[in-house]
Amino acid sequence: MAKWADYLISAVRYNLTHTHINQIRAHEDTGESVGPAKVYDRQTIVDAINNGTTFVTIIENGANNWNKGQKVIVIKVKGISYLKTVDNGKEEDNLENLPEF
Repeated sequence: MAKWADYLISAVRYNLTHTHINQIRAHEDTGESVGPAKVYDRQTIVDAINNGTTFVTIIENGANNWNKGQKVIVIKVKGISYLKTVDNGKEEDNLENLPEF
């Protein structure tokens, strides 16, 4: 496995209105394997991306194998930072419909 990013996001937890992610399940990308999952709060991920740490979404395809998804970026809409894979201008986080935990 080639290194895809610093961290790989496999699942998310949204707020009650489903517009903001509260927590993210992410794994360190060692370049050789996907590390164990750890849970991070939203602001930690926003800050990490703003400081140059890279994140990519991943989708499990069975037997603990993963497919690479999209690069995760921070986009500000009306002064609020959102986690996105596409800058769609909407006031909501968008991470490719990752599974929720």
